[in-house]
Amino acid sequence: MENRFPGGSWPVMLTPFTEDNKIDYDGLKELVDWYIKNGVSGMFAVCQSSEMFYLSLEERVKYAAKTVEFAAGRVPVIASGHVSDKIEDQITELNEIAKTGVDAVILITNRLAKEDEDDSVWIENCKKILENMDPNVPLGFYECPYPYKRLLTPETISWCASTGRFYFLKDTCCDIAQIRKKLEVIEGSNLKLYNANTTTLLESMREGAAGFCGVMDNFHPQLYTWLCEHYKEEKAKEITEDELKTLEKVSDFLTIASLIERQYYPVNAKYHLSEVEGLHVTLNSRTKDKSGLTETFKEEVRDLNELTKRVEQKIVR
Repeated sequence: MENRFPGGSWPVMLTPFTEDNKIDYDGLKELVDWYIKNGVSGMFAVCQSSEMFYLSLEERVKYAAKTVEFAAGRVPVIASGHVSDKIEDQITELNEIAKTGVDAVILITNRLAKEDEDDSVWIENCKKILENMDPNVPLGFYECPYPYKRLLTPETISWCASTGRFYFLKDTCCDIAQIRKKLEVIEGSNLKLYNANTTTLLESMREGAAGFCGVMDNFHPQLYTWLCEHYKEEKAKEITEDELKTLEKVSDFLTIASLIERQYYPVNAKYHLSEVEGLHVTLNSRTKDKSGLTETFKEEVRDLNELTKRVEQKIVR
């Protein structure tokens, strides 16, 4: 499974919509090609950034299948898509996603127990899911912040790793101490940790994280690809002192730049793709009214792109 889930940068994919608010599959194909052109290691489809809680099951399944089709084996594709409250309904949703040919099906941690329920409930529900899915389908999990964020404890993660069924953890704790504990319990298992937080990304990779899986790959995936690749050079001790300083400066820039995700995401990311990257992607979203993207927000996106270009000029060898 090593090559199936490579380290590096994995974008959380957006959903392009037509003007009448249907999924735009022509736009999705452009988006897949854009991610791959910018060097991503894999793609996470049907996630929160994809507005999955606002997609029908039919849409979620078709979105995952089309992403697999458009990727055409160039990079692996993982997908989630279980949004129901009842575990029985979630099992149906997850099995439908599994049929699309994705490389892994990702469980949303907050779907497996209510906010006031402890991890014993979570594990029992997880067991039900495992018992009702093909054991040959690789799984992962994502600490999605909506509708509430459920961070898994090291003990629960250890249990997941012990099943041998889990390969991908999209971690959203944003805390290097917690990340270290998680990395300790998954060491030697199939499970790899992909950090969603830019501030702790470089340090987490130094501690053993496999890479990045987050929002900012919708603005400058090429820089996250660069950071992950050049971290590998640092690990292999094939990096000079000046190159190390550049690596850390790029990490610092990405940390500050990541604040833009608080500025009317995902509409601002769709504006970037449309106006800056030239993709045929509308600003339409099912979670936010596109009219809320002010001129100030737009200017921030354009300014970020100019800063990204300057950083790229300095790191090109």
